[in-house]
Amino acid sequence: MAFLLRLFSKNALFVFFIFLQITALVLMFTRSSMQQSYIAAQSAAFNSWVSGYIDEGASYLQLKQVNENLVNQNKALMEEVYGKQNATKAKFVKIIDTAKGGQIYTFVDGDVVYNSINRRDNYFTINRGKNQGVFPKMGVIAPSGLAGIVINTTDNYALVQSVLSVNKIRISASLKNSGYFGTLTWLGEDSRTMHLSDVPKYVPLQVGDTVMTDGKSSIFPQGIMIGKIAGYEIDNKTGFWDISVELSEKMGKLKKIFVVKNLKKVELQKITDTLNAVMQKNEQ
Repeated sequence: MAFLLRLFSKNALFVFFIFLQITALVLMFTRSSMQQSYIAAQSAAFNSWVSGYIDEGASYLQLKQVNENLVNQNKALMEEVYGKQNATKAKFVKIIDTAKGGQIYTFVDGDVVYNSINRRDNYFTINRGKNQGVFPKMGVIAPSGLAGIVINTTDNYALVQSVLSVNKIRISASLKNSGYFGTLTWLGEDSRTMHLSDVPKYVPLQVGDTVMTDGKSSIFPQGIMIGKIAGYEIDNKTGFWDISVELSEKMGKLKKIFVVKNLKKVELQKITDTLNAVMQKNEQ
């Protein structure tokens, strides 16, 4: 006690100064609304800083559980997307073509498992075959347009001749605005573009006009989207339009497809064969 008294007696002026400073600060912060607001703001900032570190610590402690949950979710998604891919059940849909001509078609969905676009004649493979009702000479379409024609099948797979094949696929197509039709082929150039020929030069054209199937073949129904006119010029050899058609289906991104089956194809083929026989007889 004597030591404390001597200490305070020797430093009485300093202690009295500290007392006055504390008194001044208390009076300033308790009497001034501005200073009170400042203290409140600083206190809130300090509390937020402390709370942030506490939340970060809690989140860090929960990371292991979060990671385990994410791994389980990814595993479930991969099993759903990849594990069942080859076991998907084919879906059949029956429709009547827009021409109202009585041609009845069925469609079976499938996926592309191999595809090429950089050759003179291109092909792709789908995971549908004889067991799903897919056979040669059936048309194949995609969500945005034409894709090709089946040329060979196994029990569960089919090889499809892509529309990007020079001189191996010729498709009867029509102009939506005028109704005139011609022959669609690929010239082996840009995989995004095919050419429509045999359209008379007096037919009015416009860039952006729609080109679609005309239903005159037994392979594709009428009204299937093919693409848009990207450009046109007169073919000096034939005197007809040479029309560049930008395909609506991006063949390099082909994934989902639908195989087309014409239930009256056999009957239609019989009458076509009869017509061919008559024409051959008249030529003799």
